[in-house]
Amino acid sequence: MKLRFLGTGTSTGIPQIMCNCHVCRSRDEHDKRLRASALVTYKDKNILIDCGPDFRQQMLDSGSPALEALLITHSHYDHVGGVDDLRPYCAMGDGFPIYCRSDVAGDLRDRVPYCFAEHPYPGVPAFNINEISTKPFEVIDLEVVPLPVMHHRLPIVGFKMGNLAYITDAKTIPDSTLELIRGIDTLVINALRIKDHISHMNLAQALDIIREVKPRVAYITHISHDMGTHSEATMRLPEGVKLAYDGLVIHIPDQFDQEDEEETPTFNAETSWNR
Repeated sequence: MKLRFLGTGTSTGIPQIMCNCHVCRSRDEHDKRLRASALVTYKDKNILIDCGPDFRQQMLDSGSPALEALLITHSHYDHVGGVDDLRPYCAMGDGFPIYCRSDVAGDLRDRVPYCFAEHPYPGVPAFNINEISTKPFEVIDLEVVPLPVMHHRLPIVGFKMGNLAYITDAKTIPDSTLELIRGIDTLVINALRIKDHISHMNLAQALDIIREVKPRVAYITHISHDMGTHSEATMRLPEGVKLAYDGLVIHIPDQFDQEDEEETPTFNAETSWNR
């Protein structure tokens, strides 16, 4: 299994409109962040996680890969604003498969009602909405486990697939979810900035979660310009924790694939967290 970070930025992206800070002016390509989204490849088939307003550009940048399904974490615009651009993927029989909570399904029907009309206009996207709960479900023979988290007061989900857990936009993570991912090989988790935020974890809070879960390796995503440049933020991270960036491809080993496991630095729970 592998994961490609299509976007690693927060809702405003980086650079941010009308901002002249040193991060937004950076010429380092690591500091160019589209809205958060990811592509999981399993058995040569692709599952999209979130479909924000940068989706079209992300697909073009990735070589326009085929997609089997979309998993949605929540219905904020930076995570669903690109669903209309799924049109090329909607030629399959019963519509393009989307897996999401019931509240997200309702929001989609409200925001793009023309996609769900009884007599749709020719050419509009056609979706097959699969409402999920906390129970595992299957996509292309891969078990997907919803990971309930809280985005301030909004219940949302991350996803666990094999040895990968992907969580974005979380402010708090319940103990029941932590139990589902404890000891996972690869953890992707959000950290917005250094200072506290009302609805997203900051870096210290994300590192606390990583220390408790003890993954082999962790990647930070959903990043704002307030985190600093990629190089500045990387210097704050302990061993085994990395700042993701747009276009980064990571390989998630099977539990029996020791050779792949050795290619990535091991997370060390004893590392100083104030570095």
